[in-house]
Amino acid sequence: MKILVLANFGMGLYNFRKELLEELINQQNEVYISLPNDEYVPKLVSLGCQFVETPLERRGTNPIKDIKLLLHYIKIIKRMKPDVVLTYTIKPNVYGGLACRITKTPYITNITGLGTSIENKGIIQKITLMLYKAGLKKTSCIFFQNETNLKFFNDKNIVNGKARVVPGSGVNLAQHPLEEYPDDHERNRFLFIGRMMKAKGIEELLQAAKIVKEKYPKTQFDLIGGCEEDYYQQLAELNKVGIINYHGQQSDVHSFIKKSYATILPSYHEGTANVLLESASTGRAVLASRVPGCQETFDEEVSGYGFEVRSVDNLVEAIIKFINLSYDQKKAMGIAGRKKMENEYDREIVINAYLEEINNLVGRNEYEFIREDC
Repeated sequence: MKILVLANFGMGLYNFRKELLEELINQQNEVYISLPNDEYVPKLVSLGCQFVETPLERRGTNPIKDIKLLLHYIKIIKRMKPDVVLTYTIKPNVYGGLACRITKTPYITNITGLGTSIENKGIIQKITLMLYKAGLKKTSCIFFQNETNLKFFNDKNIVNGKARVVPGSGVNLAQHPLEEYPDDHERNRFLFIGRMMKAKGIEELLQAAKIVKEKYPKTQFDLIGGCEEDYYQQLAELNKVGIINYHGQQSDVHSFIKKSYATILPSYHEGTANVLLESASTGRAVLASRVPGCQETFDEEVSGYGFEVRSVDNLVEAIIKFINLSYDQKKAMGIAGRKKMENEYDREIVINAYLEEINNLVGRNEYEFIREDC
């Protein structure tokens, strides 16, 4: 089979869907990946994927460039004639979906989250929903990463056919094994992993860090991620005075998770927060905003604490509540998170869901997409 994967950047494809790509390749399929060229493309090619460079602005709103993207997708689908197309994130879902409709090519869609364009009500939301309705009209199956997103799409009459909820992208339990809890009893190390942008709750986190550091000066806040919006100067200033430790973009997040006591994510919206899954899998508590895509990843007061989104006071309260736990209670919270990941979020669940849908879609008995180890 020929399988074409449409995505918007290499990091997400490699970090969260690598195992699916490997399994499809192991089953003697030709796997093509269409995305912009970045530092992760060589890693994806080394897996056995064939790369098709695709110019794409993830956050751009230029209609001419979007039309060019649609035409590019149509061109490569007509040339390649894939048996099935897998799409991820808004633009590949919309314009890839439209291209598949035009070329009458089977496709499977993954809604990785609603995104800012839908979360913020107004004309942009209306346009995005209209495009989604057109792009998803003929999809064979839509994967959602939480029930709330599925309900939202149902309420907007966007889901016309089969839809399934999967546990996000799942987590690779072997790649993020249970680690020994840090033995520095006097210091609480909190970790934020994500893009430095408003929608990730970075403003609330920075304010909360200032407040907590005044009362608990030994507390440490480590921040990892690229700066996509205009926060660099603020981050540099807070880093200089010791409020935070900003580490920029990092390829090895596990080493940071391993050293932390808990991961904080004050995000406004998520599909399913991969950073929380990886942290919990490592045996670390999670503190997250009570929004779909975050709140499902932990059990309140068992493996983490929730707080109200956009609320600095509520975030500070959750952080201090965690600080005041005993060392053994913090450790137990992390172990509970690991068990939850093993039971509910193993990446194998997501892989097998895809193999099942591809098998159903293609309908050719000579391709048995069932893993021998399952």
